[in-house]
Amino acid sequence: MLALAAAAATGVQVGAAMVATRFVIGQTGPASLALLRYAIGCLCLVPAVLMMRGRASFAARDVAPIAALGIVQFGLLIALLNWGLRIIPAGRGAVVFATFPLLTMMIAVALGQERLTWRRTLGVLLTIAGVALTLGGQARSEPVGPAPVGLDWAGYLAAFGAALCGAVCSVLYRPYLRRYPALQVSALAMLASVVALAVPAGLGEGFFAAWPRFTPAGWLAVVFIGMSSGIGYLLWLWALGRAAATQVTVFLSLGPVVAFLLGAALLGEPVPAPAIAGLACLAGGLWAATREPRPVAREDGR
Repeated sequence: MLALAAAAATGVQVGAAMVATRFVIGQTGPASLALLRYAIGCLCLVPAVLMMRGRASFAARDVAPIAALGIVQFGLLIALLNWGLRIIPAGRGAVVFATFPLLTMMIAVALGQERLTWRRTLGVLLTIAGVALTLGGQARSEPVGPAPVGLDWAGYLAAFGAALCGAVCSVLYRPYLRRYPALQVSALAMLASVVALAVPAGLGEGFFAAWPRFTPAGWLAVVFIGMSSGIGYLLWLWALGRAAATQVTVFLSLGPVVAFLLGAALLGEPVPAPAIAGLACLAGGLWAATREPRPVAREDGR
């Protein structure tokens, strides 16, 4: 239950970070914001790693794979998703990205890490339907930038590729989370992503040419995004080390829904009737995906 609570907290954090990102993204470039986000998150984790007792030293053969997972999780995934959202509407992109837990379940089953059960399958499908219903109005909105003619399919493929990157990482993290504390794995993966993001931020957006210019409210949003990302990623990996990957990733469906609800509460955006049905589907899906069948008692009582 603690692992699922940590996964739920991560889903809520993702939604809150979406709203904060939408608020501040006009003041800087996407790669620069990602670099600041994960640099702040890494700075939050490193002191805790240095002070923790009994931390294990990484085996040389494990450093590169953990770093690669961090780069894919924070770099490639975000790049694909952001590129896709410049071509297709945000609501549709969120629905495609909501296939994340379904892909995770398929990969985990293929690798023998999980069993395919009807409860988890039903739960994952219900959460996808819940996200689709909740964001139904946004699915008809315009994309972020001008869409190249005839490239809609590429936008959907990019959003799907982002979900696939996240699913693969969620499954492949598990062996390392059994060998090392989640805090150490989080710090190493996030540090690797910061190094990787420095290249596009510096070359493409001139991040290192001048000090970033944010409004005071913008700086507060950046600090919030960074700190919450560091804590949220730690909770995410901690949950992955203690529960099935499908059960953990299914809570990511809370992200776009929380962003939708915060937008309604803080920005006065309307809540259409289908969104209520979507929230009901989401709640039912989370319940089904995380509910484990009770063991059948044997005749001898054991």
